[in-house]
Amino acid sequence: MASMAKMKFHVAVTREMLQRLNDHAHDERKREEEWIAERRREQLVPGMSRRAVAAVRRDIRVEVARMRRAGELGGTRDDIVTRAVREELRTRGLDRKWPEPPAGEVEASGRRWGTPPSQPMGEGGYTDRISVNLPLGLGDTVRRAAYWTSKEAVEALQDWADRWGNGIAVTLREAELHNIPAELALLAAAGQPSAPKSALEIRDRLRQRVLTTGDLIRAAVRRSGAEGQIEA
Repeated sequence: MASMAKMKFHVAVTREMLQRLNDHAHDERKREEEWIAERRREQLVPGMSRRAVAAVRRDIRVEVARMRRAGELGGTRDDIVTRAVREELRTRGLDRKWPEPPAGEVEASGRRWGTPPSQPMGEGGYTDRISVNLPLGLGDTVRRAAYWTSKEAVEALQDWADRWGNGIAVTLREAELHNIPAELALLAAAGQPSAPKSALEIRDRLRQRVLTTGDLIRAAVRRSGAEGQIEA
């Protein structure tokens, strides 16, 4: 039963990304249903015993499960995204064993430290959220890969913030998150030196090196919607 365990991710996406994924899942579901119907027409004949009919149906279910794992049939939306996540990890060179992150690091909620929202929810940004259930081992690889790939940049961003502060927008968001009055947060930030353009450019480059679990899964959703069936 351990192989059936899943890890859930909630990811913000655009309406177009969601629609393409849903269209792909719909097409794959129809193709699978047609394959099953054809196998039943071929193998179920009049006069078969109930035991024989049950055995044929069982064998077809087993074959469908095998074909889903192999990517020969699309399966559910989670199956489609799972294959796309595996391909995304392979493409980025991240499909390998990663060390266990320090306790409590990957369990933190919210965005990765030092990263602004990649796009806001609402007009012009992400409009929808999806839940994706990945196999436990794959989900753990996604979390570890994101953590270790970003570790150096995140620590550099922390040092940057200690030197230059977070900026007004980030300060206000963090204050809201921790229930700190905006006036107090702005007053505390007022004593921070103003970062020059060169320092801001460094911060932007560091932010680009931070990889989140959402980044990986969104890339997989785009991949599955754009390329259709993913080879295993």
